[in-house]
Amino acid sequence: MSCERRRGGMEIYEQRSSVEENGSIDQNLLIDPKLLFIGNKIGEGAHGEVYKGRYGDRIVAIKVLHRGTTSEEKAALEDRFAREVNMMSRVKHENLVKFIGACKDPLMVIVTELLPGMSLRKYLVSVRPKQLDLYVAINFALDVARAMDCLHANGIIHRDLKPDNLLLTANQKSVKLADFGLAREETVTEMMTAETGTYRWMAPELYSTVTLRQGEKKHYNNKVDVYSFGIVLWELLTNRMPFEGMSNLQAAYAAAFKQERPALPDDVSPDLAFIIQSCWVEDPNLRPSFNQIIRMLNAFLFRLSPPSPSPSLPECDTNEAASSSNGTITEFSSRTRGKFAFLRQLFAAKKTRNTH
Repeated sequence: MSCERRRGGMEIYEQRSSVEENGSIDQNLLIDPKLLFIGNKIGEGAHGEVYKGRYGDRIVAIKVLHRGTTSEEKAALEDRFAREVNMMSRVKHENLVKFIGACKDPLMVIVTELLPGMSLRKYLVSVRPKQLDLYVAINFALDVARAMDCLHANGIIHRDLKPDNLLLTANQKSVKLADFGLAREETVTEMMTAETGTYRWMAPELYSTVTLRQGEKKHYNNKVDVYSFGIVLWELLTNRMPFEGMSNLQAAYAAAFKQERPALPDDVSPDLAFIIQSCWVEDPNLRPSFNQIIRMLNAFLFRLSPPSPSPSLPECDTNEAASSSNGTITEFSSRTRGKFAFLRQLFAAKKTRNTH
């Protein structure tokens, strides 16, 4: 049974958890493997391969996960599989790849809608060195932010947000977030393993090598996704690889221990520069939520081009933010205003130091 709620002008559909505490999968989510036909491989990752295929008379994407060799590895991978099925079946949003079903035997398989478009990574490379139209880049960023806001509203941390996991629709007008293989419930983050995700997009707190006291648990929250979004937004605006000229490990070290970030172009809008810098600021508690990011991007987009009759901009909660006639944000909660004012002063001071 599903329920519907509206949040920030966006509809989020939720289902009850379909994976029991012991990791078994609800029978309603399992599909008949005899109806599956696996075709050509279209992608590959650390934990499995993705194929174009058919489920019944429907063209689909079929993710086949690795089984492992040892009993311990098999148990861990089966748990990862059940967790991914759980989260994909629980959240539905127009900017999330649609879950169709799963199989446990003879292969661990997750079936989703097939997007005929390419990944955002391949798309950016195909047009490089040309930059995306600013309107297109901001709309792609809004798609990503809305998908992430949906996940966070449901207590899910993605942990691997990057252009490879963002898929373009057939008309290349929007993007959808895919691959929940590394996603976790926020309630169990303190038990999560660090060094999860892809180095160039990972928040520094995920791969810090500071030795913890014996028995102390590593804890981080959903703001790791906000950091990754900041890197993705930078890519959308520059169409360059983050931390160019560095290996993955060099990029990780530079971000975590030297507080380095990709250089912002001189011609980038101060408002967009502020959003990016706010997302990748060192202190996770100072990073904005995706709800706030959506509001700031919508305000910028409203100012970028005249508003059209449809679609209308998402409604804003009156106690959180409001937009003036020229699209600038005029009202935030006092706590949010204080945090953003501090960040603006911090970035201004840093820019002044860099110019001297």
